[in-house]
Amino acid sequence: MKEQSRIVTEGIERAPHRAFLRSMGLTDADIARPFVGIASTWNEATPCNISLDRQAKAAKAGVSEAGATPREFVSIAVSDGIAMGHEGMKASLVSREVIADSIELMMRAHGYDGLVGLAGCDKSLPGTLMAMARLNLPSVFLYGGTIMPGKFQGRDVTIQDVYEAVGAVEAGKMSERDLHELECSACPGAGSCGGQFTANTMACVAEALGMALPGSSSPPAIEEGRDAYARQCGATVVRLMEKNIRPRDILTREAFENAITIVAATGGSTNAALHLPSIAHEAGLSLTLDDIARVSSRTPTIVDLKPGGRFVMYDLHRIGGVPVVLKTLLDAGLLHGDAMTVTGRTVKENLASIGGVPTGQEVLVPVAKPLSKTGGLAVLYGNLAPDGSVSKVAGTKKLIHRGPARVFNSEDETFAAVKDRRIKAGDVVVIRYEGPKGGPGMREMLAVTAAIVGQGLGEEVALLTDGRFSGATHGLMVGHVSPEAFVGGPIAIVHDGDMITVDAAHGRLEIELSDAEIKERLRSWTAPPPRYTSGALAKYARLVGSAAQGAVCG
Repeated sequence: MKEQSRIVTEGIERAPHRAFLRSMGLTDADIARPFVGIASTWNEATPCNISLDRQAKAAKAGVSEAGATPREFVSIAVSDGIAMGHEGMKASLVSREVIADSIELMMRAHGYDGLVGLAGCDKSLPGTLMAMARLNLPSVFLYGGTIMPGKFQGRDVTIQDVYEAVGAVEAGKMSERDLHELECSACPGAGSCGGQFTANTMACVAEALGMALPGSSSPPAIEEGRDAYARQCGATVVRLMEKNIRPRDILTREAFENAITIVAATGGSTNAALHLPSIAHEAGLSLTLDDIARVSSRTPTIVDLKPGGRFVMYDLHRIGGVPVVLKTLLDAGLLHGDAMTVTGRTVKENLASIGGVPTGQEVLVPVAKPLSKTGGLAVLYGNLAPDGSVSKVAGTKKLIHRGPARVFNSEDETFAAVKDRRIKAGDVVVIRYEGPKGGPGMREMLAVTAAIVGQGLGEEVALLTDGRFSGATHGLMVGHVSPEAFVGGPIAIVHDGDMITVDAAHGRLEIELSDAEIKERLRSWTAPPPRYTSGALAKYARLVGSAAQGAVCG
Protein backbone atom coordinates (compact mmCIF):
# COMPACT_ATOMS: atom_id res chain seq x y z
CA MET A 1 0.00 0.00 0.00
CA LYS A 2 3.05 2.31 0.24
CA GLU A 3 3.77 1.92 -3.45
CA GLN A 4 4.58 5.61 -3.88
CA SER A 5 5.31 6.90 -0.40
CA ARG A 6 8.11 4.45 0.34
CA ILE A 7 10.38 6.48 -1.95
CA VAL A 8 9.92 9.39 0.47
CA THR A 9 9.80 7.64 3.86
CA GLU A 10 12.04 4.56 3.80
CA GLY A 11 15.84 4.19 4.16
CA ILE A 12 18.59 6.15 5.88
CA GLU A 13 18.91 8.43 2.85
CA ARG A 14 15.37 9.65 3.53
CA ALA A 15 16.14 10.93 7.01
CA PRO A 16 15.92 14.57 5.81
CA HIS A 17 12.51 13.86 4.29
CA ARG A 18 11.27 12.29 7.52
CA ALA A 19 12.59 15.28 9.43
CA PHE A 20 10.28 17.54 7.43
CA LEU A 21 7.35 15.22 8.13
CA ARG A 22 8.12 15.13 11.86
CA SER A 23 8.14 18.94 11.93
CA MET A 24 4.46 18.79 10.98
CA GLY A 25 3.63 16.47 13.88
CA LEU A 26 3.88 13.06 12.20
CA THR A 27 5.05 10.15 14.34
CA ASP A 28 6.89 6.96 13.44
CA ALA A 29 3.51 5.23 13.15
CA ASP A 30 2.15 7.95 10.85
CA ILE A 31 5.20 7.76 8.60
CA ALA A 32 4.98 3.97 8.39
CA ARG A 33 1.41 4.09 7.05
CA PRO A 34 0.43 4.72 3.43
CA PHE A 35 -0.12 8.39 2.58
CA VAL A 36 -3.39 9.67 1.09
CA GLY A 37 -3.65 13.07 -0.55
CA ILE A 38 -6.78 15.03 0.34
CA ALA A 39 -7.06 17.49 -2.55
CA SER A 40 -9.76 20.14 -2.45
CA THR A 41 -10.48 23.25 -4.45
CA TRP A 42 -11.42 25.23 -1.33
CA ASN A 43 -11.29 29.01 -1.63
CA GLU A 44 -13.22 32.15 -0.83
CA ALA A 45 -13.68 33.08 -4.50
CA THR A 46 -17.00 31.28 -4.93
CA PRO A 47 -19.81 29.79 -2.80
CA CYS A 48 -19.27 26.48 -4.61
CA ASN A 49 -16.04 25.86 -2.74
CA ILE A 50 -16.51 27.64 0.57
CA SER A 51 -17.54 24.49 2.48
CA LEU A 52 -14.85 22.19 1.10
CA ASP A 53 -12.39 22.78 3.94
CA ARG A 54 -14.92 21.38 6.42
CA GLN A 55 -15.57 18.34 4.26
CA ALA A 56 -11.83 17.81 3.66
CA LYS A 57 -11.28 17.61 7.42
CA ALA A 58 -13.95 14.91 7.63
CA ALA A 59 -12.29 12.99 4.78
CA LYS A 60 -8.97 13.19 6.66
CA ALA A 61 -10.62 11.67 9.72
CA GLY A 62 -11.94 8.81 7.60
CA VAL A 63 -8.47 8.11 6.20
CA SER A 64 -6.91 8.12 9.69
CA GLU A 65 -9.57 5.82 11.11
CA ALA A 66 -8.97 3.37 8.24
CA GLY A 67 -5.25 3.15 9.02
CA ALA A 68 -3.58 5.58 6.59
CA THR A 69 -2.02 9.03 6.92
CA PRO A 70 -3.91 11.92 5.26
CA ARG A 71 -2.14 14.96 3.80
CA GLU A 72 -4.34 17.88 2.81
CA PHE A 73 -3.63 20.34 0.00
CA VAL A 74 -5.62 22.68 -2.23
CA SER A 75 -5.78 23.61 -5.89
CA ILE A 76 -7.20 26.69 -7.56
CA ALA A 77 -10.81 27.05 -8.66
CA VAL A 78 -12.33 29.78 -10.82
CA SER A 79 -15.86 31.02 -10.17
CA ASP A 80 -17.56 30.81 -13.54
CA GLY A 81 -20.38 32.99 -12.28
CA ILE A 82 -18.12 35.82 -11.12
CA ALA A 83 -15.87 35.46 -14.19
CA MET A 84 -18.90 35.54 -16.50
CA GLY A 85 -19.39 38.25 -19.10
CA HIS A 86 -15.90 39.77 -19.05
CA GLU A 87 -12.27 38.87 -19.74
CA GLY A 88 -12.12 36.73 -16.60
CA MET A 89 -14.14 33.99 -18.29
CA LYS A 90 -11.15 33.27 -20.53
CA ALA A 91 -9.51 31.76 -17.42
CA SER A 92 -12.31 29.31 -16.69
CA LEU A 93 -11.65 26.40 -19.05
CA VAL A 94 -7.91 26.97 -18.68
CA SER A 95 -8.34 26.38 -14.94
CA ARG A 96 -9.53 22.82 -15.64
CA GLU A 97 -6.07 21.97 -16.95
CA VAL A 98 -4.32 23.83 -14.12
CA ILE A 99 -6.38 21.95 -11.52
CA ALA A 100 -5.55 18.59 -13.09
CA ASP A 101 -1.89 19.51 -13.43
CA SER A 102 -1.56 20.87 -9.90
CA ILE A 103 -3.13 17.79 -8.30
CA GLU A 104 -0.90 15.54 -10.41
CA LEU A 105 2.21 17.49 -9.43
CA MET A 106 1.41 17.49 -5.71
CA MET A 107 0.71 13.76 -5.72
CA ARG A 108 3.87 12.91 -7.69
CA ALA A 109 6.16 15.27 -5.80
CA HIS A 110 5.24 13.94 -2.37
CA GLY A 111 4.74 10.29 -3.20
CA TYR A 112 1.16 9.92 -2.02
CA ASP A 113 -0.40 6.48 -2.46
CA GLY A 114 -4.09 7.37 -2.84
CA LEU A 115 -6.32 10.38 -3.40
CA VAL A 116 -9.59 11.81 -2.16
CA GLY A 117 -10.57 14.73 -4.40
CA LEU A 118 -13.18 17.30 -3.33
CA ALA A 119 -14.46 19.87 -5.82
CA GLY A 120 -17.31 22.35 -6.06
CA CYS A 121 -17.34 24.65 -9.10
CA ASP A 122 -17.73 23.83 -12.78
CA LYS A 123 -14.14 23.17 -13.91
CA SER A 124 -12.89 21.80 -10.60
CA LEU A 125 -14.99 18.65 -10.96
CA PRO A 126 -13.63 17.51 -14.34
CA GLY A 127 -10.17 18.81 -13.45
CA THR A 128 -10.06 16.60 -10.34
CA LEU A 129 -11.42 13.58 -12.23
CA MET A 130 -8.85 14.14 -14.99
CA ALA A 131 -6.06 14.06 -12.41
CA MET A 132 -7.42 10.83 -10.95
CA ALA A 133 -7.53 9.17 -14.37
CA ARG A 134 -4.05 10.44 -15.22
CA LEU A 135 -2.41 9.32 -11.96
CA ASN A 136 -4.29 6.01 -11.82
CA LEU A 137 -3.81 5.75 -8.07
CA PRO A 138 -6.70 4.52 -5.87
CA SER A 139 -9.04 7.52 -5.76
CA VAL A 140 -12.49 8.64 -4.62
CA PHE A 141 -14.27 11.80 -5.74
CA LEU A 142 -16.58 13.92 -3.57
CA TYR A 143 -18.72 16.83 -4.78
CA GLY A 144 -18.98 19.81 -2.43
CA GLY A 145 -22.75 20.03 -2.84
CA THR A 146 -25.43 22.17 -4.39
CA ILE A 147 -26.69 25.50 -3.11
CA MET A 148 -30.20 25.73 -1.68
CA PRO A 149 -32.76 27.47 -3.92
CA GLY A 150 -33.34 31.16 -3.29
CA LYS A 151 -36.77 32.65 -2.66
CA PHE A 152 -38.13 35.61 -4.64
CA GLN A 153 -41.73 36.77 -4.52
CA GLY A 154 -42.93 33.36 -3.35
CA ARG A 155 -41.06 31.18 -5.84
CA ASP A 156 -37.77 29.27 -5.96
CA VAL A 157 -35.04 30.98 -7.96
CA THR A 158 -31.44 30.34 -9.01
CA ILE A 159 -28.62 32.46 -10.42
CA GLN A 160 -30.11 31.76 -13.86
CA ASP A 161 -33.04 34.01 -12.93
CA VAL A 162 -30.67 36.87 -12.08
CA TYR A 163 -28.87 36.68 -15.42
CA GLU A 164 -32.17 36.61 -17.29
CA ALA A 165 -33.53 39.46 -15.18
CA VAL A 166 -30.77 41.73 -16.54
CA GLY A 167 -32.30 41.33 -20.01
CA ALA A 168 -35.78 41.84 -18.59
CA VAL A 169 -34.75 45.17 -17.03
CA GLU A 170 -33.20 46.31 -20.30
CA ALA A 171 -36.42 45.38 -22.09
CA GLY A 172 -38.50 47.33 -19.59
CA LYS A 173 -40.15 44.13 -18.30
CA MET A 174 -38.73 44.36 -14.78
CA SER A 175 -37.82 47.20 -12.43
CA GLU A 176 -34.31 47.75 -11.11
CA ARG A 177 -35.76 47.55 -7.60
CA ASP A 178 -37.08 44.03 -8.26
CA LEU A 179 -33.72 43.10 -9.82
CA HIS A 180 -31.96 44.18 -6.63
CA GLU A 181 -34.37 42.14 -4.51
CA LEU A 182 -33.76 39.13 -6.74
CA GLU A 183 -29.99 39.67 -6.61
CA CYS A 184 -30.11 39.67 -2.81
CA SER A 185 -32.12 36.46 -2.53
CA ALA A 186 -31.03 34.17 -5.38
CA CYS A 187 -27.96 32.66 -3.68
CA PRO A 188 -28.74 32.02 0.00
CA GLY A 189 -25.45 30.38 1.04
CA ALA A 190 -22.72 27.87 0.25
CA GLY A 191 -22.93 25.48 -2.66
CA SER A 192 -22.84 25.25 -6.44
CA CYS A 193 -25.53 26.73 -8.68
CA GLY A 194 -28.77 24.89 -8.01
CA GLY A 195 -30.11 23.83 -11.41
CA GLN A 196 -28.78 21.11 -13.67
CA PHE A 197 -26.02 23.45 -14.67
CA THR A 198 -22.42 22.31 -15.18
CA ALA A 199 -21.45 21.60 -11.55
CA ASN A 200 -24.52 19.49 -10.77
CA THR A 201 -24.25 17.80 -14.17
CA MET A 202 -20.65 16.77 -13.50
CA ALA A 203 -21.57 15.68 -9.96
CA CYS A 204 -24.12 13.30 -11.49
CA VAL A 205 -21.43 12.22 -13.96
CA ALA A 206 -18.99 11.38 -11.14
CA GLU A 207 -21.58 9.10 -9.54
CA ALA A 208 -22.57 7.50 -12.86
CA LEU A 209 -18.91 6.91 -13.72
CA GLY A 210 -18.52 5.03 -10.44
CA MET A 211 -15.88 7.44 -9.06
CA ALA A 212 -18.15 8.87 -6.33
CA LEU A 213 -20.02 7.11 -3.55
CA PRO A 214 -23.69 6.33 -4.30
CA GLY A 215 -25.93 9.15 -3.10
CA SER A 216 -23.08 11.61 -2.49
CA SER A 217 -23.88 13.99 -5.36
CA SER A 218 -27.20 15.51 -4.35
CA PRO A 219 -27.05 16.60 -0.65
CA PRO A 220 -26.74 20.39 -0.34
CA ALA A 221 -23.42 21.89 0.71
CA ILE A 222 -24.87 23.26 3.93
CA GLU A 223 -26.00 19.83 5.17
CA GLU A 224 -23.52 18.50 7.68
CA GLY A 225 -24.62 15.06 6.56
CA ARG A 226 -22.14 15.64 3.74
CA ASP A 227 -19.41 15.21 6.34
CA ALA A 228 -20.48 11.59 6.77
CA TYR A 229 -19.98 11.05 3.03
CA ALA A 230 -16.56 12.72 3.29
CA ARG A 231 -15.57 10.47 6.17
CA GLN A 232 -16.76 7.45 4.21
CA CYS A 233 -14.68 8.60 1.20
CA GLY A 234 -11.60 8.55 3.43
CA ALA A 235 -12.28 4.99 4.53
CA THR A 236 -13.20 3.92 0.99
CA VAL A 237 -9.93 5.06 -0.58
CA VAL A 238 -7.99 2.96 1.93
CA ARG A 239 -10.09 -0.09 0.99
CA LEU A 240 -9.38 0.61 -2.68
CA MET A 241 -5.67 0.70 -1.88
CA GLU A 242 -5.97 -2.63 -0.07
CA LYS A 243 -7.79 -4.18 -3.05
CA ASN A 244 -5.62 -2.38 -5.63
CA ILE A 245 -8.68 -1.00 -7.46
CA ARG A 246 -7.65 1.98 -9.55
CA PRO A 247 -9.48 4.64 -11.60
CA ARG A 248 -8.79 2.95 -14.93
CA ASP A 249 -10.42 -0.23 -13.58
CA ILE A 250 -13.55 1.91 -13.13
CA LEU A 251 -13.29 4.41 -16.00
CA THR A 252 -14.16 1.98 -18.78
CA ARG A 253 -16.04 2.67 -22.00
CA GLU A 254 -19.19 1.30 -20.32
CA ALA A 255 -18.75 3.74 -17.45
CA PHE A 256 -18.51 6.66 -19.87
CA GLU A 257 -21.68 5.53 -21.65
CA ASN A 258 -23.38 5.47 -18.25
CA ALA A 259 -22.17 9.02 -17.68
CA ILE A 260 -23.49 10.23 -21.05
CA THR A 261 -26.80 8.55 -20.22
CA ILE A 262 -27.31 10.48 -17.00
CA VAL A 263 -26.36 13.77 -18.68
CA ALA A 264 -28.95 13.09 -21.38
CA ALA A 265 -31.63 11.88 -18.96
CA THR A 266 -31.30 14.92 -16.69
CA GLY A 267 -31.04 17.62 -19.38
CA GLY A 268 -27.45 18.29 -18.34
CA SER A 269 -24.96 20.90 -19.44
CA THR A 270 -23.37 21.02 -22.90
CA ASN A 271 -20.05 21.34 -21.07
CA ALA A 272 -20.24 17.59 -20.47
CA ALA A 273 -19.39 17.25 -24.17
CA LEU A 274 -16.04 18.90 -23.35
CA HIS A 275 -15.36 17.27 -20.01
CA LEU A 276 -16.26 13.63 -20.67
CA PRO A 277 -13.88 13.36 -23.67
CA SER A 278 -11.12 15.03 -21.63
CA ILE A 279 -11.52 12.60 -18.70
CA ALA A 280 -11.64 9.68 -21.14
CA HIS A 281 -8.47 10.97 -22.80
CA GLU A 282 -6.67 10.87 -19.43
CA ALA A 283 -7.91 7.30 -18.94
CA GLY A 284 -6.46 6.27 -22.31
CA LEU A 285 -9.81 6.12 -24.11
CA SER A 286 -11.27 7.97 -27.08
CA LEU A 287 -14.75 9.43 -26.57
CA THR A 288 -16.22 11.33 -29.51
CA LEU A 289 -19.15 13.60 -30.22
CA ASP A 290 -20.63 10.71 -32.18
CA ASP A 291 -20.55 8.58 -29.02
CA ILE A 292 -22.36 11.35 -27.14
CA ALA A 293 -24.94 11.72 -29.92
CA ARG A 294 -25.52 7.97 -30.12
CA VAL A 295 -26.14 7.50 -26.40
CA SER A 296 -28.16 10.71 -26.05
CA SER A 297 -30.43 9.76 -28.96
CA ARG A 298 -31.44 6.49 -27.26
CA THR A 299 -31.91 8.05 -23.80
CA PRO A 300 -35.18 9.73 -22.81
CA THR A 301 -35.19 12.88 -20.71
CA ILE A 302 -36.83 11.85 -17.44
CA VAL A 303 -35.74 14.47 -14.88
CA ASP A 304 -37.44 17.88 -14.92
CA LEU A 305 -34.56 20.15 -13.89
CA LYS A 306 -33.70 23.76 -14.64
CA PRO A 307 -32.77 25.44 -16.92
CA GLY A 308 -35.10 23.62 -19.32
CA GLY A 309 -37.39 22.35 -16.58
CA ARG A 310 -38.87 23.39 -13.26
CA PHE A 311 -36.85 21.91 -10.40
CA VAL A 312 -33.39 22.14 -8.83
CA MET A 313 -30.93 19.59 -7.48
CA TYR A 314 -32.30 19.96 -3.95
CA ASP A 315 -35.68 18.77 -5.22
CA LEU A 316 -34.02 15.70 -6.71
CA HIS A 317 -32.19 15.12 -3.43
CA ARG A 318 -35.50 15.09 -1.55
CA ILE A 319 -36.81 12.17 -3.64
CA GLY A 320 -33.67 10.06 -3.34
CA GLY A 321 -30.99 11.79 -5.40
CA VAL A 322 -28.94 10.38 -8.24
CA PRO A 323 -29.41 6.71 -7.21
CA VAL A 324 -33.15 6.81 -8.01
CA VAL A 325 -32.37 8.19 -11.47
CA LEU A 326 -29.72 5.55 -12.07
CA LYS A 327 -32.04 2.78 -10.85
CA THR A 328 -34.80 4.00 -13.17
CA LEU A 329 -32.38 3.95 -16.10
CA LEU A 330 -30.95 0.56 -15.08
CA ASP A 331 -34.41 -1.02 -14.84
CA ALA A 332 -35.13 0.26 -18.37
CA GLY A 333 -31.98 -1.39 -19.72
CA LEU A 334 -30.26 1.94 -20.38
CA LEU A 335 -27.22 1.47 -18.12
CA HIS A 336 -24.31 -0.95 -18.01
CA GLY A 337 -25.04 -2.54 -14.64
CA ASP A 338 -21.82 -4.57 -14.54
CA ALA A 339 -19.54 -1.50 -14.48
CA MET A 340 -17.23 -1.39 -11.43
CA THR A 341 -17.40 1.47 -8.89
CA VAL A 342 -15.34 2.80 -5.97
CA THR A 343 -17.43 0.74 -3.55
CA GLY A 344 -15.80 -2.39 -4.98
CA ARG A 345 -19.24 -3.38 -6.22
CA THR A 346 -20.92 -2.95 -9.58
CA VAL A 347 -23.50 -0.33 -10.48
CA LYS A 348 -26.22 -2.97 -10.32
CA GLU A 349 -25.08 -4.16 -6.88
CA ASN A 350 -24.97 -0.59 -5.55
CA LEU A 351 -28.56 0.01 -6.71
CA ALA A 352 -30.04 -3.29 -5.55
CA SER A 353 -31.84 -1.74 -2.58
CA ILE A 354 -33.11 1.36 -4.44
CA GLY A 355 -36.80 1.47 -5.38
CA GLY A 356 -38.34 2.69 -8.61
CA VAL A 357 -39.76 6.10 -9.45
CA PRO A 358 -41.16 7.59 -6.19
CA THR A 359 -44.84 8.46 -6.12
CA GLY A 360 -46.29 11.84 -5.21
CA GLN A 361 -43.60 13.88 -6.97
CA GLU A 362 -42.98 15.41 -10.41
CA VAL A 363 -39.18 15.72 -10.51
CA LEU A 364 -38.53 12.26 -11.97
CA VAL A 365 -40.91 10.64 -14.45
CA PRO A 366 -41.08 7.03 -15.68
CA VAL A 367 -39.10 6.06 -18.77
CA ALA A 368 -42.38 5.01 -20.37
CA LYS A 369 -43.72 8.59 -19.98
CA PRO A 370 -40.63 10.75 -20.60
CA LEU A 371 -40.42 14.50 -20.83
CA SER A 372 -38.74 13.87 -24.19
CA LYS A 373 -38.09 10.64 -26.07
CA THR A 374 -34.44 11.59 -26.60
CA GLY A 375 -31.79 13.06 -24.34
CA GLY A 376 -31.11 16.68 -23.53
CA LEU A 377 -28.04 17.01 -25.79
CA ALA A 378 -27.95 17.23 -29.58
CA VAL A 379 -24.85 17.09 -31.78
CA LEU A 380 -25.06 19.05 -35.04
CA TYR A 381 -22.91 18.71 -38.16
CA GLY A 382 -22.98 20.51 -41.49
CA ASN A 383 -21.04 22.89 -43.67
CA LEU A 384 -20.76 25.34 -40.75
CA ALA A 385 -19.59 22.64 -38.33
CA PRO A 386 -17.78 19.88 -40.25
CA ASP A 387 -16.30 18.51 -37.01
CA GLY A 388 -19.47 19.00 -35.00
CA SER A 389 -21.21 21.30 -32.55
CA VAL A 390 -23.39 20.84 -29.46
CA SER A 391 -26.77 22.12 -28.32
CA LYS A 392 -28.80 21.58 -25.16
CA VAL A 393 -32.33 20.82 -26.34
CA ALA A 394 -33.92 19.87 -23.00
CA GLY A 395 -36.97 22.06 -22.56
CA THR A 396 -36.42 23.84 -25.91
CA LYS A 397 -39.68 24.07 -27.84
CA LYS A 398 -38.35 25.32 -31.16
CA LEU A 399 -35.64 23.04 -32.57
CA ILE A 400 -35.47 24.36 -36.14
CA HIS A 401 -34.70 27.96 -37.09
CA ARG A 402 -33.78 29.60 -40.39
CA GLY A 403 -32.72 33.22 -40.49
CA PRO A 404 -30.14 35.84 -41.46
CA ALA A 405 -26.77 35.90 -39.71
CA ARG A 406 -25.83 38.69 -37.34
CA VAL A 407 -22.07 38.28 -37.02
CA PHE A 408 -19.87 39.35 -34.11
CA ASN A 409 -16.19 38.71 -33.51
CA SER A 410 -16.38 38.58 -29.71
CA GLU A 411 -18.81 38.06 -26.85
CA ASP A 412 -18.34 41.70 -25.80
CA GLU A 413 -19.51 43.00 -29.20
CA THR A 414 -22.53 40.72 -29.04
CA PHE A 415 -23.57 41.73 -25.54
CA ALA A 416 -23.41 45.40 -26.52
CA ALA A 417 -25.71 44.69 -29.48
CA VAL A 418 -28.14 42.74 -27.28
CA LYS A 419 -28.13 45.50 -24.67
CA ASP A 420 -28.89 48.09 -27.37
CA ARG A 421 -31.81 45.94 -28.61
CA ARG A 422 -30.19 45.46 -32.04
CA ILE A 423 -30.97 41.73 -32.12
CA LYS A 424 -34.38 41.09 -33.65
CA ALA A 425 -36.73 38.12 -33.84
CA GLY A 426 -35.67 35.77 -36.61
CA ASP A 427 -31.94 36.53 -36.38
CA VAL A 428 -29.21 33.92 -36.13
CA VAL A 429 -26.55 35.41 -33.86
CA VAL A 430 -23.03 34.24 -34.74
CA ILE A 431 -20.26 34.75 -32.16
CA ARG A 432 -16.82 33.71 -33.36
CA TYR A 433 -13.16 33.88 -32.36
CA GLU A 434 -14.19 32.68 -28.90
CA GLY A 435 -13.00 29.08 -29.33
CA PRO A 436 -10.32 27.30 -27.30
CA LYS A 437 -7.48 28.88 -29.30
CA GLY A 438 -9.17 32.03 -30.54
CA GLY A 439 -10.57 33.28 -27.25
CA PRO A 440 -8.42 31.88 -25.95
CA GLY A 441 -10.20 29.85 -23.31
CA MET A 442 -13.60 29.30 -24.95
CA ARG A 443 -15.72 31.69 -22.91
CA GLU A 444 -19.23 30.84 -21.77
CA MET A 445 -21.94 33.06 -23.26
CA LEU A 446 -24.46 33.12 -20.41
CA ALA A 447 -24.51 36.90 -20.16
CA VAL A 448 -25.52 37.06 -23.84
CA THR A 449 -27.92 34.12 -23.93
CA ALA A 450 -29.62 35.09 -20.68
CA ALA A 451 -30.10 38.66 -21.86
CA ILE A 452 -31.68 37.38 -25.09
CA VAL A 453 -34.05 35.17 -23.09
CA GLY A 454 -34.78 37.99 -20.65
CA GLN A 455 -35.79 40.24 -23.53
CA GLY A 456 -38.36 37.65 -24.59
CA LEU A 457 -36.44 36.43 -27.65
CA GLY A 458 -35.51 33.00 -26.33
CA GLU A 459 -37.72 31.17 -28.82
CA GLU A 460 -37.33 33.76 -31.61
CA VAL A 461 -33.56 33.89 -32.01
CA ALA A 462 -30.96 31.17 -32.64
CA LEU A 463 -27.34 31.57 -31.62
CA LEU A 464 -24.20 29.73 -32.64
CA THR A 465 -20.63 30.12 -31.45
CA ASP A 466 -17.24 28.45 -31.39
CA GLY A 467 -17.28 29.33 -27.70
CA ARG A 468 -19.40 27.50 -25.17
CA PHE A 469 -22.33 27.96 -22.81
CA SER A 470 -23.05 27.88 -19.14
CA GLY A 471 -25.17 24.98 -17.99
CA ALA A 472 -27.79 27.65 -17.24
CA THR A 473 -28.17 28.52 -20.92
CA HIS A 474 -31.34 27.37 -22.65
CA GLY A 475 -33.04 28.01 -25.97
CA LEU A 476 -31.80 27.17 -29.46
CA MET A 477 -28.14 27.88 -28.74
CA VAL A 478 -25.37 25.93 -30.51
CA GLY A 479 -21.83 25.94 -29.10
CA HIS A 480 -18.47 24.25 -29.66
CA VAL A 481 -18.73 24.90 -33.43
CA SER A 482 -15.69 23.11 -34.84
CA PRO A 483 -13.30 23.81 -36.43
CA GLU A 484 -13.25 27.18 -34.67
CA ALA A 485 -12.86 30.47 -36.52
CA PHE A 486 -9.29 31.10 -35.36
CA VAL A 487 -7.99 28.02 -37.20
CA GLY A 488 -10.02 28.71 -40.36
CA GLY A 489 -13.25 26.89 -39.64
CA PRO A 490 -16.19 27.85 -41.90
CA ILE A 491 -17.70 29.97 -39.11
CA ALA A 492 -14.87 32.43 -39.88
CA ILE A 493 -16.30 33.34 -43.30
CA VAL A 494 -19.96 34.00 -42.38
CA HIS A 495 -21.19 37.44 -43.45
CA ASP A 496 -24.06 39.48 -42.07
CA GLY A 497 -27.23 38.47 -43.89
CA ASP A 498 -26.10 34.98 -44.91
CA MET A 499 -28.99 32.58 -44.40
CA ILE A 500 -28.34 29.91 -41.81
CA THR A 501 -30.44 26.92 -40.78
CA VAL A 502 -30.08 25.54 -37.27
CA ASP A 503 -31.81 22.16 -37.11
CA ALA A 504 -31.32 20.52 -33.73
CA ALA A 505 -34.10 18.05 -34.49
CA HIS A 506 -32.06 16.45 -37.27
CA GLY A 507 -28.55 17.41 -36.19
CA ARG A 508 -27.75 19.91 -38.98
CA LEU A 509 -26.04 23.31 -39.01
CA GLU A 510 -25.90 24.78 -42.50
CA ILE A 511 -25.12 28.06 -44.23
CA GLU A 512 -26.81 28.59 -47.60
CA LEU A 513 -23.60 28.81 -49.62
CA SER A 514 -22.17 26.43 -52.19
CA ASP A 515 -19.03 24.49 -51.39
CA ALA A 516 -17.23 26.57 -54.02
CA GLU A 517 -18.30 29.83 -52.37
CA ILE A 518 -17.17 28.61 -48.94
CA LYS A 519 -13.77 27.59 -50.36
CA GLU A 520 -13.39 30.94 -52.13
CA ARG A 521 -14.13 32.89 -48.95
CA LEU A 522 -11.71 30.73 -46.97
CA ARG A 523 -8.96 31.40 -49.57
CA SER A 524 -9.25 35.13 -48.92
CA TRP A 525 -9.48 34.75 -45.13
CA THR A 526 -6.47 35.48 -42.92
CA ALA A 527 -6.11 34.50 -39.28
CA PRO A 528 -6.17 37.34 -36.75
CA PRO A 529 -3.14 37.84 -34.50
CA PRO A 530 -3.23 36.06 -31.12
CA ARG A 531 -4.97 38.08 -28.43
CA TYR A 532 -2.31 37.14 -25.86
CA THR A 533 1.39 36.68 -26.53
CA SER A 534 2.59 35.76 -23.03
CA GLY A 535 1.33 34.20 -19.84
CA ALA A 536 -1.04 31.33 -19.12
CA LEU A 537 -3.58 32.21 -21.80
CA ALA A 538 -0.94 32.38 -24.54
CA LYS A 539 0.51 29.05 -23.41
CA TYR A 540 -2.96 27.50 -23.40
CA ALA A 541 -3.72 28.80 -26.91
CA ARG A 542 -0.55 27.12 -28.23
CA LEU A 543 -1.33 23.75 -26.60
CA VAL A 544 -5.10 23.32 -26.69
CA GLY A 545 -6.87 21.11 -29.21
CA SER A 546 -10.30 21.25 -30.80
CA ALA A 547 -13.50 21.47 -28.78
CA ALA A 548 -14.72 18.48 -30.79
CA GLN A 549 -12.15 16.35 -28.92
CA GLY A 550 -12.71 17.94 -25.50
CA ALA A 551 -10.27 20.88 -25.78
CA VAL A 552 -7.49 18.84 -24.24
CA CYS A 553 -3.90 20.06 -23.97
CA GLY A 554 -1.50 17.45 -25.28
